[in-house]
Amino acid sequence: MSKNRPSLERISTYDTRTNDLTVIIETPKGSRSKYAYDPEIGTFALKFVLPAGMTFPVDFGFVPSTLGADGDPLDIIILLDETLSVGTKVSARLIGAIEAEEREKDGAWERNDRLVAVATHAHAYDKAHDLRDLDPALLPGIERFFESYNRLHDKDFRVKERVDAKEAGKLVKKGMAAYQDG
Repeated sequence: MSKNRPSLERISTYDTRTNDLTVIIETPKGSRSKYAYDPEIGTFALKFVLPAGMTFPVDFGFVPSTLGADGDPLDIIILLDETLSVGTKVSARLIGAIEAEEREKDGAWERNDRLVAVATHAHAYDKAHDLRDLDPALLPGIERFFESYNRLHDKDFRVKERVDAKEAGKLVKKGMAAYQDG
């Protein structure tokens, strides 16, 4: 691992004491502003603002020290009782993933999964250990949000399938290996 990488990219993927997944929040639940971590300057930058009436339905972030097929750290949705702030480091329990693809403007489909986790400190989701433990309307609503979100940028978003925590863990391990190789 290069010592020149900004500190957020060097944070361990898992907490070595608890084995909880480490997550960095980019965009808070309820926000119209989409933020993204900018490794060039080591801080968060405003990427764009969603139209009136459209907000992020969940806290959205990334898993440090991972890389997805799109070349960015793995995306993750965090479920918690309260909205988190941009840049917050949170420990979480992985409960599954939405395996998905985005069609870029050039027409090529690119894998862009959304891991799903429960914040360690969550009370409302403390019994959730699998996607099936969630309100049945939650994931379809999140998926529709990402379909609409991508359409704003002339992209398509399609869900391939939802997978359990074990399969989501394999996605994290693959992302960690890609980061190490990169």
